[in-house]
Amino acid sequence: MTSLQTRGRLRFAEIRTRLRPWFAWIMGSLCTAGLLLGTLFFAASLTPSLLPRSHGMQGVVSGLSLAAGYGLGVFGRWLWRYLELPVPAPRHQRIVTIIAAILCIVTALIFLRQASEWQNSIRMLMELEPLDTARPIRVGLIAALVFAILLAVGRFFLLIRKLISNRLHRVVPRRIATVLSVFAALALFWSVIDGVMLRFMLRAADTSFQQFDALMEPDFAAPADPLRTGSEASLIDWEDLGRTGRAFVSAGPTLADLREFHGGDVQQPIRVYVGLNSAETIEERASLALEELKRAGAFERSVLVIATPTGTGWLDPSAMNTVEYIHRGDIASVAVQYSYLPSWLSLMVEPEYGALTASAVFTTIYDHWTRLPREQRPALYLHGLSLGALNSARAADLYDVIADPYSGAMWSGPPFRSSTWRTLTAQRQPGSPVWLPRFRDSSVVRFTNQTNALAIPGAQWGPLRIVYLQYASDPITFFEPESLYRQPTWLNEPRGPDVSPHLRWFPVVTMLQLGIDIIAGDTAPMGYGHVYAPEHYIDAWLEVTAAEGWTASDVERLKALFASSSRR
Repeated sequence: MTSLQTRGRLRFAEIRTRLRPWFAWIMGSLCTAGLLLGTLFFAASLTPSLLPRSHGMQGVVSGLSLAAGYGLGVFGRWLWRYLELPVPAPRHQRIVTIIAAILCIVTALIFLRQASEWQNSIRMLMELEPLDTARPIRVGLIAALVFAILLAVGRFFLLIRKLISNRLHRVVPRRIATVLSVFAALALFWSVIDGVMLRFMLRAADTSFQQFDALMEPDFAAPADPLRTGSEASLIDWEDLGRTGRAFVSAGPTLADLREFHGGDVQQPIRVYVGLNSAETIEERASLALEELKRAGAFERSVLVIATPTGTGWLDPSAMNTVEYIHRGDIASVAVQYSYLPSWLSLMVEPEYGALTASAVFTTIYDHWTRLPREQRPALYLHGLSLGALNSARAADLYDVIADPYSGAMWSGPPFRSSTWRTLTAQRQPGSPVWLPRFRDSSVVRFTNQTNALAIPGAQWGPLRIVYLQYASDPITFFEPESLYRQPTWLNEPRGPDVSPHLRWFPVVTMLQLGIDIIAGDTAPMGYGHVYAPEHYIDAWLEVTAAEGWTASDVERLKALFASSSRR
């Protein structure tokens, strides 16, 4: 053995010796009841949820589930002993521990072996290649690491609580000191998490995304067309549009594209975008959007869409490109950025800012639109995806526009927090599933998914048409905090066409699974999860805007065009 190998082994032994006390403190004497319940939670977390999971994400959700089950088991043991119920004699404790350990290991191995089949039950529905293995070793190691970290945090909390309790016990009775120490430790932990860690991370994220939003991509140059936002004739500077704004106004079908498909009689679509840095206040940005629309001649087009972007300011090309093809370019669209953060982070940092912006933009444009002659003004529509759908729905109160309503709205992937969506779904017709509800006589609101469900026999549209495009596998729409303790209604039969038949509800675990699914929502294949396909937007836009002159063969030809472009 070389001296280098000898030194390496000695170094490893030294590190192991130093870490042993810390490991012993973290693991301590593990609770048998906690391990049993934690293993059951771990096993349940391997069953399918709404979306396929990578082994990394599976390891995280399994570790969280193991920790949650362990914590509940520890609490159950404490409660059992507090009620002075019978416990095994000390001489039997070792036997009970050995049996419990064997049960935990066997249960975990059985469910880990089954994990790939469960994941493939979702992948098959979403037309993905099946997995040969769910990488059980990696999943187990990641889950163990997550569990160990959370266990260390829990033991540290108990240590702080005990220290506080010992101090308080000098001046108050023991039980009172115990209760007060729990609240004091919780307050201390929350102040550290919310006041230090969370704010630091949010500030870091805010700075990073702000710099990313200002990044100038070489692929996008300032437009030469004077009708385009960001051109020399525009009221809005190209640099102030932000990354997503520059991408929006630079993209979309060209005149050549539209002529190739329609054969003539087309126009260049108008796209107006106001970046977060284009003006100081929400009201100024809304006014700037209106002035830019008037400058570009948007109110002389047949259709005008007020599109509310997601948190980063992004607009789904699948939605905007399709509606421009449908109306032969005789259309204008406008969007105003309210954040450069991802939607979930935007909800945490500035939950009302998006709604305030969407409301100001709608009110400003709507007031101008209502003053135009009815026979000359464009049909006015609203659109939003995800957080954009939530804020767009908040923007226009139907009671304020009932005398002169806008033409309709097409909202896709509405978040579960959308009060309008929740009300409509809760008041659906009996017998219609929650993932494809029917609201009253379907004259105002209709729902659709991968299969066009908008042509409802006997139903007649009124003057206002609202369509929700949603997939049953979209966790951002169908996440339910109540799944912590009750089964979501979308698990009842019949289930959505893209929901695994092997999906089962488990207390606590299902909520953790759906929480991880939210993170993975945008990684789903096109046409599933939170990734909405152009062909489904085409069906929705045709119905919402009552586009004329479209035959079934024309619709299929347009869908084929977008299907071929998405494959490239």
